[in-house]
Formats: sequence, C-alpha cells, structure tokens
Amino acid sequence: MSARANTQPDPPNALYTTAQVRALDAHAIDVLGISGDELMRRAARAAFDVLCRRWPQASRLVVACGPGNNGGDGFLLAALALEAGLDARVLALTADSRGDAAHARQAFARAGGRIDLTWEADDLEQADVIVDALYGSGLTRPLRDNAATLVEAIGASGKPVLALDVPSGLNADTGTAGGAVIRASATTCFVAWKRGLFTGQAADCCGTLSLHTLGLPGIVHATQEADAVLLSQTALPARPRDSHKGRYGHVLVIGGDHGMGGAVCMAGEAALRSGAGLVSVATRGEHVPALLSARPELMGKAVTSAESLSPLLERASVLALGPGLGQDEWGRDLWQAALASALPLMLDADGLNLLAAAPRDFDGRDVVLTPHPGEAARLLQCDTAAVQADRFAAARELATRYQAVVVLKGAGSLVAAPDGRVAVCRHGNPGMASGGMGDVLGGIIAGLLAQHLSPWQAACLGVDLHARAGDLAARQGERGLLASDLFAPLRSLINGLDN
Repeated sequence: MSARANTQPDPPNALYTTAQVRALDAHAIDVLGISGDELMRRAARAAFDVLCRRWPQASRLVVACGPGNNGGDGFLLAALALEAGLDARVLALTADSRGDAAHARQAFARAGGRIDLTWEADDLEQADVIVDALYGSGLTRPLRDNAATLVEAIGASGKPVLALDVPSGLNADTGTAGGAVIRASATTCFVAWKRGLFTGQAADCCGTLSLHTLGLPGIVHATQEADAVLLSQTALPARPRDSHKGRYGHVLVIGGDHGMGGAVCMAGEAALRSGAGLVSVATRGEHVPALLSARPELMGKAVTSAESLSPLLERASVLALGPGLGQDEWGRDLWQAALASALPLMLDADGLNLLAAAPRDFDGRDVVLTPHPGEAARLLQCDTAAVQADRFAAARELATRYQAVVVLKGAGSLVAAPDGRVAVCRHGNPGMASGGMGDVLGGIIAGLLAQHLSPWQAACLGVDLHARAGDLAARQGERGLLASDLFAPLRSLINGLDN
C-alpha cells in the first residue's frame, strides 16, 4: 500500500486531488478516446440539468466565464439555456478563450449569445441565477484584478449562484480561500470529488453539492488511488442475548482539575452512551459528589496523585486522558502515569498540550489523538494558520509523527492514520462550536475502543456519530446548542447502526 492509499475507488465516497482528476481526464481522452469537447458538453448538460431542477422558474441567467475549460463549460451551459428559450448572457473575463473552451465560446456566439467584457451591478441584479464558470479547480492562487472584482460583485448581488466544479477562489485541494471567493447556493462537481470541497472554508462556499462523473466508466477512477474518502455509516455487530457489561470494556476517564469537573462528566457519559460496559472517572475529589449526582452510572474516584491512580489503571481496559486535566503538577503526574501504561488511549485537550511539551510517538500502542487546529499547531510546532492552510497535510503529518490515529477537528473533520489513510466527515454544524463538544467526541471514541474497535474504526465511527448527532440536535436551532444535547440523538444513532 502506498503512503497515501485509500483503496476505495467508488466515486460517491472517493476524494481526489486536482492533479489526480487531471490524470482521470487525460485517461478518458487519451485511452478511451473521449474528446475534451465531448467532456465539456457532458459537463454543461449535467450542470444545466441541476440548474433547471433547483431553479425551475429561472428565466434569466448570467454566466460568468473565465478563459479556460471551466469557462468553456459555462459557454456551453449558456448555449443550452438559449436553446431552451431562456435569456442567457455571458460575462467574460477575457476577449479570448483557450483550447477546447475557444470552441465552446464560438458555439455560444453562433447560437446568438451575447458576450460582455464589462458589467455593472445592475447586470447581475437582474439575473434569476448566476452561474460561476470562472476558474473551477485549476486555480491555486488568490483571485486578482477584474476576477476578484466580479466575484465580489456576484456576492453583493444577493442572487443564487450555481458553481461549476468548484466555487471560484476556493482551493480545490485544501478547502481554503485566500481572498475573494464565490459563495454558491449549489456546486456541481465533475468527474470526481475534489477533496477540498469537504473541509475548511468549503462549507461556506459550496452550498448543496452534487457529483456528475460525466458517464466515465469505473475503470477510469480505478486508475488513481483515492487520496481520501468520505466517512460512511458503519454497522456495529448485534449484541448477543447473553451479553454482560464486562464484554464491552471499562473506560477510565482521567481529568477534571479544579473548576473543570464538567469535562470529565461529559466524556464519561459519552463513553457510556456509545456502549461501553463500565466507565470510571479519576478526578479531583471536589467533583465526585456532583459527578455522581449528575450521572450515577459513572464511578467517580478521587485521585490525588499518580500513586492513587494506579489501582484504577489496573482495572481499566481503555483510557480517555485529558478532559479538563490541566497542565499543573497534578495533571502532569496523572498524564505520565497513564502514558506509562500499555492500555488503548484516547488523548485530548490538555493531554495533547502536555504531549506537545514532551513529544513521543505511540508506535505499537492503540492511540487516538483528537486535536483542534490550535492543539494541532502546538503538536506540529507551527501556527494555527499553517494547519488550516492544508488540513490534509497537517493531519497526515501528525499521524506519522506520533504514530497514532489523529482526528483533526473543525469544519470537515479529518481522520488520519499513520499509513496515510484519510477520511473526511461531511456532517456537523456551527452550533457545535461550544464548550464540551470535544469532551463528548473523546468519550464516544473511548467507548468504541472499549468495544474492541480498532483506533481507525473507533475514530471514524466516533467522528461520524458525533457530527450526525450534532446535526439532529441542531434541528431546534444552532445557537444555544449544548454538548449534552447530543446524548439523546447519539443513543438513537448508535442503536440504528445495530444489525
């Protein structure tokens, strides 16, 4: 297996880099004999069909076309709109187009289409729908000059936007935008999913996503190993009728320094709700009464030192280390004692900050690290901006450096393994940007580890369950969403997965 192998070539779940998609295009043209003109016609038809289904009452279109193939898709879409009796006008960035796009431009002109090189705000405001066919996936630098001005004007118009392949200004590999960017109502992606559409800033730019493989057979996609995959729902085995709690593991949550008792309580309940048989919580003594009052199924234990933690480590099968742990002497002592054991480990929060201060790898041990971008930056000894600039590279580097499965949290959370695999979560919502959400995720993953899932399986399933539970909980609104609101939908989801 290559360093970045994801062996699933299934287009609905496979994610590719732009270089890989260019290779897929080249294979279709050079090996299968499908011309570039034909691929462009298929893309235009697919996008026009999306437009007609989403905005069936639209009669006036403005199509913004760049000089390359993305612009060619736009010219042909505009020609189809004219043929269907719609008013379709093209705003072109340049007086000429390149390659196959030049033929598409000529086809639109022959159909009687209007091409303007200048525009006013009123030109955009009169449209029912604006089509973004400026740059697509080929652009890796920020938009400049008249392209940036047009994109900003499109945004200011308030009109719905259909982006072709990738919203212009969005990096299709990283999901970042370094300047002006299209914020589409819908994006129709061609040939294969570009990996950057599912993480970082992409969630604010893409709108509703759809994939159109343009009729290319699966053998084309099989020529490239997917760079990453989308997380998909995974089934848990049904529990036998003679089950007992010892069969499903004993999670020990370690943390909760002064004033941080809620973190270990939420992590502990999340481990229980995800199906762990037993959950103990090693914390400051002041938190134990409140812990037992809030969730009596948790076994709260007061610990004052690494020595008092030792008996609890002997009875546990999985550790959840870090929620509310702190970085003072008490937290450091417990952290060192926990890391000295050989138990499977979920490491979060201050457990990660202590690791950044005293790095080590976990080769040979079952470990899941769950950093947010700030913690990831400390672990990589860089700044948060560098992590967010290429989340895929950061997640892979973390997994390799620490020889652990890594969950890089954020919009479009990534799960990375030391062998190069990456899975991307397409669920979750802004309401989950609130205190305690990471503690719940860590507890879920620890609970799944206790049920004998591998670190990769536990991280992938845990991230997916956590995000989808958040989406269900947010049906009552994103603002005010609490971490504990995830417990009811989490239980429903995890039981819905049972065979």
